[in-house]
Amino acid sequence: MQDFIDRLPKAELHVHIEGTLEPELMLQLAERNAVGLRYSTVEEARAAYQFSDLRSFLNIYYEGARVLLREEDFHDLTWAYLLKARQNNVIHTEIFFDPQIHTERGVPFDTVLSGIRAALDAGRRELDITSHLLLCFLRHLSADAAMSTLEQALPHRDAILGVGLDGSEVGNPPSKFASVFERARKKGFLSVAHAGEEGPPDYIWQALDVLRVRRIDHGVRCLENRRLVERLRRDQVPLTVCPLSNVKLRVFDRIEDHNIGQLLEAGLCVSVNSDDPAYFGAYVNDNYRAVRDAHGLGRSEILRLARNSLVASFLDDTEKRRCLADLEASAAGAR
Repeated sequence: MQDFIDRLPKAELHVHIEGTLEPELMLQLAERNAVGLRYSTVEEARAAYQFSDLRSFLNIYYEGARVLLREEDFHDLTWAYLLKARQNNVIHTEIFFDPQIHTERGVPFDTVLSGIRAALDAGRRELDITSHLLLCFLRHLSADAAMSTLEQALPHRDAILGVGLDGSEVGNPPSKFASVFERARKKGFLSVAHAGEEGPPDYIWQALDVLRVRRIDHGVRCLENRRLVERLRRDQVPLTVCPLSNVKLRVFDRIEDHNIGQLLEAGLCVSVNSDDPAYFGAYVNDNYRAVRDAHGLGRSEILRLARNSLVASFLDDTEKRRCLADLEASAAGAR
């Protein structure tokens, strides 16, 4: 089964590029850019990756991002992730980036985007990994700040497919950003949003009905509302679930307690993703293996998760059919 998971071509739809910053690269960039950190070795950095909730994680996450200053830093970060993605047989990825983390430190928007984009272009040429880029707004900041970031993104519509919403959910409902998402939609951006991770099911409703998103990132608390589950099942709204992230951030105490099996049984379009793999110590195949082991998933369920990842992607129909055909051929050859 491990070989089956490793060989399946799959998409990753929920990964934050800043969350792929491994300690080794973080320390290299800190030295290159003369940025002081509170740890000086890889071991010290990994030891600091202990989180009690989303807020405590974000504090460390934002601290690590301070080493990203130049275009080459963002290129190196993204390229390192793409190499990991290739090892996990990810053939398509839709990457979140958080420009506000960087522009608030004085790093120009164009610097962030140019570095990431150069690596994604190289990934298509050299690794045969297709990709889309999704700009996320930080929900603990104001809607005005998000609107300003959107304005900076408008000249780069060719490079950025859509917008999303991430960060601390509590006290920051999706409706806070209604006007931002409306403007983004009118400018042709697709939209997604983190909702129902630590926030209540009502945040998922708001993301669907107020922000009019195409996908829900996380969404694991949907099971608390039967009508919401029926809506998600009926419309096959994708949920980009990140099992080991949910355990690390105490959404669930153990992977055995995760509700991914129930989500699948409810007929929802669930995919498996890594979220912030450098901080959680697990890339996408690690997440597949974890839910397989904890929930006794068989090949049909694993194949369904991989198929969902491609179906839920923003690939065009032609590319989607090609990828799904490759998936089915791979699964058949592994039997």
